[in-house]
Amino acid sequence: MPDCFVPAMRSAVMRAVKGSNTRLEVGFRSLVCASGLRYGLSSRLPGKPDLVFPAARVAVFVDSCFWHACPKHCRCPKGNKGYWSAKLQRNKKRDRLVSAQCQKLGWTAIRVWEHSIKTRPDACVARIKAAVLSSNRIVT
Repeated sequence: MPDCFVPAMRSAVMRAVKGSNTRLEVGFRSLVCASGLRYGLSSRLPGKPDLVFPAARVAVFVDSCFWHACPKHCRCPKGNKGYWSAKLQRNKKRDRLVSAQCQKLGWTAIRVWEHSIKTRPDACVARIKAAVLSSNRIVT
């Protein structure tokens, strides 16, 4: 199926896709904050986590279903299928590598799927809270 946009327009559309501070991330951060947890946004950790809890050494990654190839919801585009299939597989491989690198540095990497945030936000926040509070590095 041909693309419905001319190449210049497709390029503009793809440039408009945000990489950080998406509506999903901002909404999720407000839920985490409302739960009483305080987090940081910037870190030198691999993969640029969306939320960091330095005292507990917990890094949280908010993964969208499309860009991180969710097994339940990701549908590979029909156009240029070879490119997209390879791209999404590289993203999945990079996610595994980043999580392993964080673990090697002594951090707990938590990945939260977009669909989980939309359907069970309280469970996602509880999972993060449990990891942060179970860290023996927290002094209360």
